[in-house]
Amino acid sequence: MKVTISHQEGMKFEAKTEKSSFVIDCPTISPVEYFLAGIITCSATDIVLLPKNQGFTVTELVVDGDATRAEDHPRKFVKLHLDYSFNSDGDDIQAARWVAASIETYCSTLNTIRDTTEISYSVKHNGKMIRENEKVISGGGSKIDLGEIDACCS
Repeated sequence: MKVTISHQEGMKFEAKTEKSSFVIDCPTISPVEYFLAGIITCSATDIVLLPKNQGFTVTELVVDGDATRAEDHPRKFVKLHLDYSFNSDGDDIQAARWVAASIETYCSTLNTIRDTTEISYSVKHNGKMIRENEKVISGGGSKIDLGEIDACCS
C-alpha cells in the first residue's frame, strides 16, 4: 500500500492512493478524525461483507465510535467504544459473531491500535440490544483480570 501526501495551500493536503485521491482539509477535519473514521469504516465493511459471504443481508447499519485520547503527546487513543446497530436476516448469535470477528480478526485498523487501546463495543441487532459494553480482551490496552486458569496435567 502506498500513499502520497502533497501540500496544496494553507492547511489543505491532497492524499493520493493507488486507487484514488482526496483532500484533507485541516482543521475542518483533522487527520485524527480521518483515522478514527477509517477505523470505524473498516469494521463497518466487515459487518456488510461477512454476512454477505454467508448468504445474509445487513441493512440500516450505523456504527458510532467514541474515542478517548491521552492528555500528553503523542495523544494516542487510550479508549475506544463502538456502538453497532443494524438489521439482518441472520439471528442474534450470528450478528454478535460478525461483530466479534471484525474486531478480533478482520479489521486491520482496529488490530493496529488494539495493543495500546482499550476497546469495548455494544451491538443492537434488529432493534434489540444483544451485547452491551463488551470488552475486547485480546489487546494489551485492556486491563482485565481473567483470574487463575486451571490447566490439565501434562
